[in-house]
Amino acid sequence: MAGRQHRRYPWGMRFHHPGRGLTLALLAATACATAPMKTATNVDIPRFMGDWYVLAHIPAPAEKDAWNGVESYRLADGTKDVVETTFSFRPGSFEAPLEVMRPTGYVSEDDAAVWGMKFYWWQGPFRFEYLVVHVDPEYRETVIGRSARDYVWVMARTPTIADADWERLTAIVKEAGYDTAKLRRVPQRWGVKPDISPGERGAAPK
Repeated sequence: MAGRQHRRYPWGMRFHHPGRGLTLALLAATACATAPMKTATNVDIPRFMGDWYVLAHIPAPAEKDAWNGVESYRLADGTKDVVETTFSFRPGSFEAPLEVMRPTGYVSEDDAAVWGMKFYWWQGPFRFEYLVVHVDPEYRETVIGRSARDYVWVMARTPTIADADWERLTAIVKEAGYDTAKLRRVPQRWGVKPDISPGERGAAPK
């Protein structure tokens, strides 16, 4: 489901899950950017909802040491284009305290692969760019990118994938214009405390 040529939108740039005002300023500084990015075609927003394990990324500072990263999407009640987003991870180890970010996604009326993310009320109408570069027909894997080619996220419905799938997804990242040598694999471990499942995350042991 890749191939649509993404055109520029007035939202500005988008970072999938920053967490600090400094990060937002850095993102805004990249707003002049680069060649258009191809996005997935005919993205089905309801099917895209749910939990996605972050398998790898070129991270922003707020998530550079994320472990057990999970991005979760839910359509806001009564809407078809407002996505309540939760990004949760443990910084630096599987036992670290859980960090959670809750931006809101706004899906473009023209192209469901193009979202604008809002993290703070003081952003006003400004949104950070979020592009669905790839999603497979079964909605089991996705690649999220940005026109600036600064950050990227490789995600799947499962915390691990086959080596062949990993190679294919990294090829998609490279084709989108990224340096894959910068990709960081996100450690994932589930089924033991404190993370039994994304829906059952406990407090880290003291």
